[in-house]
Amino acid sequence: MAEAMTAPLFEKVALIGIGLIGSSLARVIRRENLANEIIVSTRSAETLKRAEALDLGDAYFQDAAQAVEGADLVVVSVPVGASGTVAKAIAGSLKPGAIVTDVGSTKGSVISQMQPELPDHVHFIPGHPIAGTEHSGPDAGFAELFEGRWCILTPPTGASQEAVSSLTRFWERCGSTVEVMDPEHHDMVLAIVSHLPHIIAYNIVGTADDLEAVTKSEVIKYSASGFRDFTRLAASDPTMWRDVCLHNRDAILEMLARFSEDLSALQRAIRWGDGDKLFELFTRTRAVRRSIIEAGQDIDVPDFGRHVVAHPKKD
Repeated sequence: MAEAMTAPLFEKVALIGIGLIGSSLARVIRRENLANEIIVSTRSAETLKRAEALDLGDAYFQDAAQAVEGADLVVVSVPVGASGTVAKAIAGSLKPGAIVTDVGSTKGSVISQMQPELPDHVHFIPGHPIAGTEHSGPDAGFAELFEGRWCILTPPTGASQEAVSSLTRFWERCGSTVEVMDPEHHDMVLAIVSHLPHIIAYNIVGTADDLEAVTKSEVIKYSASGFRDFTRLAASDPTMWRDVCLHNRDAILEMLARFSEDLSALQRAIRWGDGDKLFELFTRTRAVRRSIIEAGQDIDVPDFGRHVVAHPKKD
C-alpha cells in the first residue's frame, strides 16, 4: 500500500455491523484515509461499546437509521439473512446519491432482500470481499485483511457506472482486486470454492465429535494429521454459515450432489483397489494446490504459512 496520504474517497462512511469484516474495514479506512468520518452501527450495546473502546469510528449508533444519515457510502456487514431487515430500517434515512453495498457471500438472496426495500435515489451495488478468518467480532479485524484478495461486485442492471467505479476504487484502496460478475454466477462459484468446503468441514468435525469409538481427547491429541485444518473452517461463525446455507441453497445443493457423485466414485476406487484412479485424482488435485500458490492466494511454506506469517503484507 502507498505510504503517501491521498484524498478521501468519501466524506462519511457508515458501517452497519462491526464484526470481522466491518472492523477490518474501519481499520483500513482509517489507515488509508478513505473517508473523513467513520460511523459505526450494531444492534448489540456491548459490541458497540467494544468498538468504541477500540476507536474504530468517529460516532456510534445502535440505530442503523441514525447511522446512515448523511453517509456517502453505507456498507452492510451482517449475516445475509438479516440483509432485508437492515435495508428496510435504513431506507428512509439514506441521502440521495448514496452508495449502498454489502459484504455477503451470497448475492442472489441479498439482492432479492435488499433491492425492493431501497429507494430509487440511492445506488445499490452488492459486493463480496473474498477474505476472512474463522474469528469474529470487532477485536478480530485487521487492516490487512483485504490485501491481495479479490472483491466481487454484482451491480444490478442499469446501475450507475460512476457508482460502480467509486466502489471499485474504494476496494482497490483497501488492497483488493475487483471483478464484476453476474450474481447467479457468483453464487455458483462461491458454492464450490467456499460454501461446500465449509459444509464438508462442519460435517467431518461433527462426525468425529459423534464417534464413540474415538474419544474427544484423541481427536484433539492427533489433530495435526489433517483434522486440525478442517477444524479451522468448522470454527467459523455459526450464524453466518447457517444463513449462507439457507440463502444459497440451490447452488449449494447442486455442488453437494456433484460432490456426492465424485465421492461415490472415489469410494469404488478404494473398494476395488484401483490404484491408477487414486493416483490420477491425487496428482490432479495436487496441481490445483500449486496453481493457488502461483496465483498468490496462499504461500508455499510449511503449515500453510499460518505460523510463519499471520497476516501477509504487500511490499
